[in-house]
Amino acid sequence: MNPKDWNTRIQIINNFKNKTEILSDNSMGIYFEFNSDSSLIIHFKPLNEVFDSTIFNENNSVLINFERDLIDEDDVEFALDIFSLFNKYPQFCINNDDEVDKIKQLILLLKEEYKSENSSYIMFKTLLKALLLYLIRYQNNGFLEQDLNQKRVFQFLELMETSFLTEITTEYYANQLRISSKRLNQILKEKLNLTAKQIIQQRQITEAKRRLIRGEISTKELAFLLGFDSLSSFSRFFKKNVGVSPSVFKKEH
Repeated sequence: MNPKDWNTRIQIINNFKNKTEILSDNSMGIYFEFNSDSSLIIHFKPLNEVFDSTIFNENNSVLINFERDLIDEDDVEFALDIFSLFNKYPQFCINNDDEVDKIKQLILLLKEEYKSENSSYIMFKTLLKALLLYLIRYQNNGFLEQDLNQKRVFQFLELMETSFLTEITTEYYANQLRISSKRLNQILKEKLNLTAKQIIQQRQITEAKRRLIRGEISTKELAFLLGFDSLSSFSRFFKKNVGVSPSVFKKEH
């Protein structure tokens, strides 16, 4: 895959200083702010959120943004680890020469592969996964307490990731979290600016795109897999959110 074809799914930008939204609402971002050889601040942009514009500076920084479907291509356990990484803390600081150097090396390899004329999508994905796994391992040392509502957001996302094919009602997730549907939507609106229904539908669209591209099942089978009672209702839902019908999307990809 040519690097220019990645621009709709991946971005790597040096010294990013513009608060303009990057990629789509369904993208995730990491902003690396290198203060010195031994000091690094890492900022995370979870799904449906934006970076705090005050973090950006013009010196020695790197922004990596990618669409969520890149992690959906891997196993569910990895996806959940990524959601945890992005939702636990908005940022953390590393003050260790060796640790900072390791991250610099991984970012350098990512940038080289991203810019190479002979770049490999598999190689890029592998390097990105290595960087994310390294950050997960570092973060798992645990040095901050999550606020209660942020924990509930993560619990909702984690539960939805494993249940959205069979459970699509707000009430189900609210009951599992032992709060009211109204309270769950209040928390999600506060943290993600979306309701539970909107987030579930967003996940359905991502899954629908992934399965249409892979072509492993028919569109009718996909409709019923996602909980729709007919192919026509699924087609209307998909076109409303994507802009084209499932059959057109499948042909285009």
